[in-house]
Amino acid sequence: MQGSWRRVALAASLSITGALGGLVAAAPAQAQTVESGSVSFSGDPGDYISGGGSYAYSTDNGDQLTTNASTDTSHVSIDVNGYNGDWWYLDFDAPGSQPLTPGTYDNATRYPFNGAGPGLSLFGNGRGCNELTGTFTVINAVFGPNGYVQTFDATFEQHCEGGESAARGEVHIANPPAPAPLDLELGVATDGTANSINGKAVVHGTVTCNQPTSVTLTGVVDQVVKKVLVRGNFSAVVSCTPGAAAPWTASATPNGSTPFGKGAAEVNTEASGYDSEYQQYVSVSDTSIVTLSRS
Repeated sequence: MQGSWRRVALAASLSITGALGGLVAAAPAQAQTVESGSVSFSGDPGDYISGGGSYAYSTDNGDQLTTNASTDTSHVSIDVNGYNGDWWYLDFDAPGSQPLTPGTYDNATRYPFNGAGPGLSLFGNGRGCNELTGTFTVINAVFGPNGYVQTFDATFEQHCEGGESAARGEVHIANPPAPAPLDLELGVATDGTANSINGKAVVHGTVTCNQPTSVTLTGVVDQVVKKVLVRGNFSAVVSCTPGAAAPWTASATPNGSTPFGKGAAEVNTEASGYDSEYQQYVSVSDTSIVTLSRS
């Protein structure tokens, strides 16, 4: 959280002073902690970003690295929170929506204002380029689902404001294979009931999952009764654990005065659960014809 705040704060501060020309940089939405990695760079005399010095950070030395990729794997960001208090941010962006694959990307300009061309940006410790040109080479890139970065090795060279002085560096990231995302399976039984007293339709089914999660089910029951469309909404919440189907039951109250009755009905159901591995909701839907019997 501290590094994310500093990224936004630096961008806002330098935008106001004009040093970054209006950059609005947001922290990665799903940043992951790097298990094993390093970032190092050094600069020529006169390079504004490095001040002509050398910098090296590694998880082996207690420095914290976080990273994430865009869902189309066209962009990778790396945040450095140095054990000594240093903080730096690196961005690599492929042209357009192309995935970042091994190769050299010439004529890079400042991310995120690189348009259809490749983008690059190294900034931090209170310093950033207004305009930059550069090049970077992706040596290895392995991604998982939802922006997970498993392996990323790259080198880069960056020039600020069209100057000859440059900052040059490299990044190496090694994480375990990506965990499986949440997989939900929704089943809707083809039998249900229409209560003769309150007119409600009762439907049921099962959900299965590959990680523990609370599943919210919502849906609509539609039935034509004596040429009248009867519609009712339903909802239910069940706890799902891997290895066993979790049963669910829900009642739909008719919206009008006509009750649900015996016969076929269309049931549209959506199940939604939270994926704790990737910090996002996953939904699946189903449309089934359910035969209601009197109860």
